[in-house]
Amino acid sequence: MPNKEIKFTQEELDSIKAFQQRYLDIQMGFGQAEITKMRIATQQTNIDTFSTDLHEQFNTVQTEEREFIDGINEKYGDGVLDPDTGVFTPNTSQNT
Repeated sequence: MPNKEIKFTQEELDSIKAFQQRYLDIQMGFGQAEITKMRIATQQTNIDTFSTDLHEQFNTVQTEEREFIDGINEKYGDGVLDPDTGVFTPNTSQNT
């Protein structure tokens, strides 16, 4: 028994093409989403690196400040400095 050809209607063909296009749009959306995720991951890595660098700088400044204060205390003793005038007032309770 020979196979009889069946021709789809234009409406059916249009529906098939519409489904194909929707699948292509979804695939493109997945690709765009993945590219966006990659960009965000790169930005997050850059932010993490920047933040780590800032933490290291903060720790370095704290160490340098502590060393400076220790040197000033050794040179002048305990007291209070007015940073606006540069006047240092030694503690009077200190034995000299």
